Amino acid sequence: MPFDDPLRLPFLLLCAGVAAAVALVCAPAGAQSLQNKARESGCVDTPRVVEGSMYKCTTVSGASAYFNVPDGVDKSAAKRGPGAGSPAAAQPAPANFPRVDANTQKGRDDMRRKVLQDELVAEERLLLEARGAYNNGAPTALPEEQAQPQRYAERIARLRQAVQLHERNVEALRKELGLPR
Repeated sequence: MPFDDPLRLPFLLLCAGVAAAVALVCAPAGAQSLQNKARESGCVDTPRVVEGSMYKCTTVSGASAYFNVPDGVDKSAAKRGPGAGSPAAAQPAPANFPRVDANTQKGRDDMRRKVLQDELVAEERLLLEARGAYNNGAPTALPEEQAQPQRYAERIARLRQAVQLHERNVEALRKELGLPR
């Protein structure tokens, strides 16, 4: 059927949309199945659970379509997609998956904590040195900087950045160790 009239296609699309809306309103809420919702959304593949009652599928154009299916509706045709909010315990580990006993893991955790504490001590020392060199934004000018104030301002900016860097590092390490800031 050719579309001689430029308004005919939009009119037909509008009619189809109205018909779908009427079908949704007139149909009882429980009659909506996953397959019906997928068909309404234009899905060409099996819908996958995104989270809770939210589903995702691919349309003819290749775009993703998202839709909800109310509770109490048959959802048995859906696949659970990767990262679909399914708990990790629902998927058992393979039989040959390596396991670590509690003592080995505790040793690893203790070693990690020791390394982090050593890094914290080193960063706190570097922070003290950087603050001393920065001298609250007024370090002593070097002889070559007395003649060139721009070089002095650049050194102050570098020293301020060093102080800020070490402060952020100390804060991150304290957070990682669960220590107060």
